Amino acid sequence: MRIEGSCHCGQVRFACDAPSPVPYQICYCSICRKTAGGSGGAINLGARSDTLEVEGREHLGVYRARIHGKNGDCRISSGQRHFCTGCGSALWLFDPEWPDLVHPHASAIDTPLPIPPERVHMMLGSKANWVHVPSGKYDVHFDEYPEESLEDWHRRHGLYHGDAKND
Repeated sequence: MRIEGSCHCGQVRFACDAPSPVPYQICYCSICRKTAGGSGGAINLGARSDTLEVEGREHLGVYRARIHGKNGDCRISSGQRHFCTGCGSALWLFDPEWPDLVHPHASAIDTPLPIPPERVHMMLGSKANWVHVPSGKYDVHFDEYPEESLEDWHRRHGLYHGDAKND
């Protein structure tokens, strides 16, 4: 599925092909909360990095999160969180450890996206204490990451768009 997105101020626009376009994973980790804003709810889609087209690259900033270990150590994430330097909108994450993928934030997508048949709430061990997490028939919960990949989830639900472009 071809998806298009933009920042709030309109200085950055992008498009890419997303074989895994359903916004079903809601992340509550401190990195997503603090870089994308809110109680959680940063939702990353799975797209092919070789299809990413960007207008307004000169307005992009990149943040690499500091990951604090339980023993007090700190490392810099290899993940590159791209954002607009004009308005601060979180746009996508690229990690060179998985060079074939780019993960657009669903919140930046302008193309209508499919409605997920279930919602996966992840990284609940990191959520803020004041956050209420929905717990209904179609809500699945994980203290950390689920074992199932974006692609596998989409395949299980018959929603994977494979390598097809512009479908």
